[in-house]
Amino acid sequence: MKTVVALYEDFNTARDVVEDLVEAGFSRDRISLVANDASGEYKRYIGTDDDDVSAGEGAGFGAVVGGLIGLGAMLIPGIGPVIAAGPLVAGLTGAAVGAAAGAATGGIVGSLVDMGVNEDEAGYYAEGVRRGGALVTVQIDDNWENRVVDIMSRHRPVDIRRSAEEWRRSGWTGFDASDTSYSAHTTGTQSAQGTRTMSQGGHDNEARLQVIEEDLQVGKREVERGAVRARTVVEETPVQEEVTLREEHVKVERHPVDRPVDPNAVEMREQTVEITERAEEPVVAKQARVVEEVVIRKDVDEHTETVQDTVRRQDVEIDNMGARTGQRTFESYDTDWRTHYNTTYGSRGRDYSVYMPAYQYGYMLASDPRYNQYRTWSEVESYARRDWETRNQGPWEDFKDAIQHAWNRIRNAVS
Repeated sequence: MKTVVALYEDFNTARDVVEDLVEAGFSRDRISLVANDASGEYKRYIGTDDDDVSAGEGAGFGAVVGGLIGLGAMLIPGIGPVIAAGPLVAGLTGAAVGAAAGAATGGIVGSLVDMGVNEDEAGYYAEGVRRGGALVTVQIDDNWENRVVDIMSRHRPVDIRRSAEEWRRSGWTGFDASDTSYSAHTTGTQSAQGTRTMSQGGHDNEARLQVIEEDLQVGKREVERGAVRARTVVEETPVQEEVTLREEHVKVERHPVDRPVDPNAVEMREQTVEITERAEEPVVAKQARVVEEVVIRKDVDEHTETVQDTVRRQDVEIDNMGARTGQRTFESYDTDWRTHYNTTYGSRGRDYSVYMPAYQYGYMLASDPRYNQYRTWSEVESYARRDWETRNQGPWEDFKDAIQHAWNRIRNAVS
């Protein structure tokens, strides 16, 4: 079981949330409401001027908020005067007794933690009530979470985390159950899930909900998809060539002889003879030559690409489907819905959660006063189909059997 929690700016808004939850079929004994009453303006709902009343004296308050179990008014440590109803009352009762004895025990924080709320966030919600807000909690099974969140979000709950950040910037350090500076100042920032207009008298005369659509805007931007880098490198490769070289060598040879000197020969004198030896050696020269060119360029191609995405639409659903007197809650028929699902859809390979909205639609359809004059399914089917398809909840033929079954089940039960 899960607990869905939301904080609202005032009691009137929280009361509307409770009434919507009850009309949608959620059990009254699982819904709680705790509202700050530092100004004392809500005492009229419980029919007494005392700051602390018993559960019996507070029963009138329960009637005001959708028939919830009412406790009435009490004084909570760290928060001050509140009016409260529902399962949270048990924890608050202990807190009220502790306050009378000077002890800060129990309270909203403890009750919320027992329900599974994070302790830090429980402190935020308690501070929000102290600052004039109204708290609504709903205990549900897991498969009802989306439906409850949708209903509670329509009434612009306070963004509790943003509010806590603003409080801290103003010097707040955390919820203090011993604080006695009770007041009714504002709780903080709201979420942007719709606008609610109040009349000068403080009552809800008009509700404005925004229908929002997303447009798909496709542009283009330049991104890097890769690159080619070219650079020159110098490599050394050993090479060899053969060349023929000539060398000269002077040789001196002495030969013995024995002959007279020719009288006509040159007279004897000193003389010098030089013979030079020559040799060839290799001479190396290198010349650079272009043997290849590398050309780098970019080619530009254009192509058309189909962009696929989803766009959201926030629409406004009108559920004017108050439960008939004595009518059972939608949850109480869960076994019936599952039996019909197993018989009709079990072999189609789709989970029960896919068809649950169809059973819920049929349940609410049977409770809608607009269709009270129709007694048979054939009379109401065309209207039901048009409303279903307007909400874009899936092909009518896929879910018609589930809707008709729920409609017949409720109409037969209350006829």
